[in-house]
Amino acid sequence: MSRSQRLLDLIQVLRRHRRPVAGSALADELGVSLRTLYRDIETLKAQAAHIDGEAGVGYVLRPGFMLPPLMFTEEEIEALVLGSRWVSERADEPLGAAARNAPAKIGAVLPEDLRNNLDGSSLLIGPCEPSAAGDTELAAIRDAIRAERKLQIAYADGKGSPSRRTIWPFFDRVRVVVAWCELREGYRHFRTDRITALKSTAKRYPRRRAALLKEWHLLEGVPEQ
Repeated sequence: MSRSQRLLDLIQVLRRHRRPVAGSALADELGVSLRTLYRDIETLKAQAAHIDGEAGVGYVLRPGFMLPPLMFTEEEIEALVLGSRWVSERADEPLGAAARNAPAKIGAVLPEDLRNNLDGSSLLIGPCEPSAAGDTELAAIRDAIRAERKLQIAYADGKGSPSRRTIWPFFDRVRVVVAWCELREGYRHFRTDRITALKSTAKRYPRRRAALLKEWHLLEGVPEQ
């Protein structure tokens, strides 16, 4: 177990106890020596953790301590690596470049043992077909989602029949855009490779994106994440 993981586990154990708990009990629960426990407690105190108590008396964590923002578990590191590699392989170039840059920025401020996990991860993403939609179109869709603005699109359905739509995009599955369609007056899923033209507008949705997403989850029976 890495030292960063051990410190994170110690914080979680202390949070479960509202009364002082003996150092020996903490050491047994974490599977470390009493000497290691004392050293870890001093490390957390140096990071502004408000831990009251002393050896032979017991320890308690006062409320209000926030973990350092980049204190990740080993599984969280793997999730970050796998997620960034998935996006870099399957998204358009601007988003893929951002996914490739993010781990380097995170690694620059991680403790050394976690940085080694980040750099040395053997998790890989298999090859995939490139998206038929252009980088510009996908970036414009993401911009519209972030700004909660309507999009005007030309769209061809599965039979090739064209239509023009004004949509309120609020969820992007990389290759499928979920949106409220003004023409159909309902939620629709649009494949990005069938959007033949796209124009951003300055008009905002009349409803917030979070409300649309929640309603769509309910209607589709999709679990909220």
